[in-house]
Amino acid sequence: MLSEILRFLLEIGSSLFGALLLARAWIYTVRLHPFNPMSQAIHQATNWLVMPMRKVLPTTKSIDWASIVAALLVALVYLLLMWVVSTGTLPAPVLLPAMALAAVIAVARWSLSLIVWMTLIQAVLSWVNPMATIMPVLRTLTEPLLLPIRRIMPNFGALDLSPIALLILAQIAMMVLNRISFTLLGV
Repeated sequence: MLSEILRFLLEIGSSLFGALLLARAWIYTVRLHPFNPMSQAIHQATNWLVMPMRKVLPTTKSIDWASIVAALLVALVYLLLMWVVSTGTLPAPVLLPAMALAAVIAVARWSLSLIVWMTLIQAVLSWVNPMATIMPVLRTLTEPLLLPIRRIMPNFGALDLSPIALLILAQIAMMVLNRISFTLLGV
């Protein structure tokens, strides 16, 4: 029972922190104002890991490599700790390449979960409280993802179906990633 609790806590903690790191990278990409309270909170929560990495991995014009590599590092540590909690032993060195690939998949799943949550929160708030103070931030973060879908989908006037399409695409991508994960594990 203790190992189940530890695995649950590891899953929650790593997913939340990994999502924060990916949100930081996305905030940099979409150029969300650095004085935005949400942006500041994410930076404060992740600076301890990202800032030392930034000395080695500088940012480019639109990509925050330090945040992305930090998310990969968190995923790798998460997988190693899950292995230790589940088996009681360290993984064999031969398993490290598979774990590195599984870390990439975990980061991709975290990013898709982040997309789903941002889109859901924005959609619900647009119905319940469209003037909420977080709405401009959510629009800034989701607009680069929704705009290409809006170009393809027919226009229904006031009814915007692009968030639903984005949610469906993200769920399909998660299914594909889950299938890849199961294939890696031999399930």
